Amino acid sequence: MSPDDEGGYVHDPDRTDDEGSEGPVHPADVDREFDWRGWTLLAVVFVAFVVSPLAIYLYPPGAYGYLFALIVFPLLPAVVLAITAVWATTRP
Repeated sequence: MSPDDEGGYVHDPDRTDDEGSEGPVHPADVDREFDWRGWTLLAVVFVAFVVSPLAIYLYPPGAYGYLFALIVFPLLPAVVLAITAVWATTRP
């Protein structure tokens, strides 16, 4: 059975679908650069992995308790990091 038969399917990367859009785009064809979104993500990574642990180390749990120091305080930068990572990597 040859690809020219009516029942066979041959992938044609230049063919567009019925609605006229070109379909999926290969990641190598997307022009991405490290812009202000990347610097924002880098700053949040720095806060989450350097500033937050240093704050816990320099100000050990005392008056504010272990719950805040070891659970809540590291959780807030982690949530902000997750939200920022999704925001920085999804572009219209």
